[in-house]
Amino acid sequence: YKLSVSPEMDIMEYCRKEWRGNTPVAKRMRKGYEAVAQKFASIRRIRGDNYCAFRATLFQALSQATQLPSWLQSEDFTMLPENLLNKYDWIKQWQLKQKPGKKMGEISDEIQEYLMLLRKKWKNISEIKDPIEKQEACDKLFKNEEEEYSLYEALKFLMLNTAIELYNDDKSGKRVPVFSWLLFARDTSSNPCQLMHNHLNHIGHSGGLEQVEMFLLAYALQYSIQVYRLYKYSTDEFITLYPNDPQEDWPVVTLITEDDRHYNVPVRMCQETRL
Repeated sequence: YKLSVSPEMDIMEYCRKEWRGNTPVAKRMRKGYEAVAQKFASIRRIRGDNYCAFRATLFQALSQATQLPSWLQSEDFTMLPENLLNKYDWIKQWQLKQKPGKKMGEISDEIQEYLMLLRKKWKNISEIKDPIEKQEACDKLFKNEEEEYSLYEALKFLMLNTAIELYNDDKSGKRVPVFSWLLFARDTSSNPCQLMHNHLNHIGHSGGLEQVEMFLLAYALQYSIQVYRLYKYSTDEFITLYPNDPQEDWPVVTLITEDDRHYNVPVRMCQETRL
């Protein structure tokens, strides 16, 4: 049993523990943490495996959820696996973490279950009014390894669906966000099928999310993901938004990273920034 999201700790206390030396890197990290501490009082460490970007984003989204997003309410949401499989035979090569070697034709029902679980958990947590109870419900969910990984499979599948939509929009001459061009400009993901084979199938196993995939995750969830990138302190990229041109009505979640690979979450907004 491993803790997915550690209990909260004072941000500056955490920083002093992690970055003691006087190297330029340590100094920059301390400055970065000081800047975050202007807005947030505490930090929660996210378990560092190849799912940590999913874990941090979903944890923050659920912690502040007050309603079910419209895309989770749509009738055909849980029919996604079946609908996509009918159109794209190559999706049969989808890999499940828990079931390596099983083909998508056999697991479409399981992905449907994962999508239903995502909807159910999001609905239940968003309906909890008391902030302490809501936090307890989130903590409990992220202690249940089986459910947690099922939710990440659902997120990955939503990212694939979003990638297919963007790819088709671009091909039919519609306007697409810039990151979509970058996503499909890579040698390893020039179309959604390659994206699945070379990237999405590996997330959680042998790799985490790359920068351009953070944009895709944001679009799939219809959330803005704001990241304090501490090693970029004092540059324009210190606070990066995925996507950088978000829809105005998208909620915002905030993460912290020291290296663009591992993400933690800041919690407890300082009172003055709330007003």
